[in-house]
Amino acid sequence: MRDPYSVLGVRRNAGPDEIKAAWRSMAKAVHPDQNRDDPLATQRFAEAGRAYEVLKDPKLRNRYDHARREAELRRMEEMKRKSRGTEEETIDPETAEDMISRIFGADDRAKPQGARPQERKPAATAPQAKTKAEVKPEPRPEPRAEATPETESKPETKAETADKPPAFGGFPRAAAPAAELVSAIVRRIRGAANKPAPDKVPDIFCDVTVSVEDIFRREKATATLPDGQTLKVALPAGTTDGSVIRLKEMGYRLNGMLRGDVVVAVRVTQDGPFRTDGTDLRTTLAVNIQDAVLGCDATVETLTGPVAVTVPAWSGSDHVIRLQGHGLPTVDGKRGDLLVELRLMLWEKPDEKVTDLMRSLRNGLFL
Repeated sequence: MRDPYSVLGVRRNAGPDEIKAAWRSMAKAVHPDQNRDDPLATQRFAEAGRAYEVLKDPKLRNRYDHARREAELRRMEEMKRKSRGTEEETIDPETAEDMISRIFGADDRAKPQGARPQERKPAATAPQAKTKAEVKPEPRPEPRAEATPETESKPETKAETADKPPAFGGFPRAAAPAAELVSAIVRRIRGAANKPAPDKVPDIFCDVTVSVEDIFRREKATATLPDGQTLKVALPAGTTDGSVIRLKEMGYRLNGMLRGDVVVAVRVTQDGPFRTDGTDLRTTLAVNIQDAVLGCDATVETLTGPVAVTVPAWSGSDHVIRLQGHGLPTVDGKRGDLLVELRLMLWEKPDEKVTDLMRSLRNGLFL
């Protein structure tokens, strides 16, 4: 795997928006549909997708940066050791690109022809202790299916692991934890080590805007993909504003790769008579001063038609009437509630009696 920063052409301190913009521009430029005469278009598109998958995820990006720094430090230490003319037998230096490819699941690099097998030096001829900066873990061969439990639990293996714990899952090779060795042996026994899973085409992300009525009636929404194509999206029970619907294997299709998914983010319009609060709905009921003080019977519109409600006496604008079972469908087959918020309103024209009453209450006079 090449350096993802170089693949997308971004700086190492690039922000998420810059990385996303670079990925979109790169994907559009190298997409196989736009480069039918280029036999390497599919490979470049997949490489750009893998680079974006690494850089868009903060955890993967931190892991990559840390692994690259560690690989560079190891390479520099190896160069310094060789410059001093040390005859100590060590593992062949591993470049940063080889290490990153191995960590992120790429195939093992091919061994050069004529390479001599690594051998462990006898204990009697082991080099004397050096300074902490020069100490390197003693090489050990890659785990094989025929490895015995004794070779996995040697005391010197534990000491090497304690001196320098691996950064994450697999390097340095001479200090692999016992759990990784056991896992590798099991994979080799099952035959999975030589059958790596094919890469997956990057997912497509898009938004779809629907209304409360669309969710209630379970109608299919139309989502527009970045390339202009449209796709019908079913709205399952429990869909709310901000829900994410993943359509398996509905994305781009490339030969030799797993088909990608389409990830749809649902946005619910809030400009109608109802506002969403999860699977609950909120609506407003206007009442005048007289009805708010004395109480009244009113009618409220719901998704299934008008419903009669009773406004209690002396109800202010902070009062909420809950109608159970009049909200959106939930995952368990039920429905949320409808929350009716009272809104105190005045008459369109001033009422002299109400004005006199308010004035007398404020001034302490009673008629």
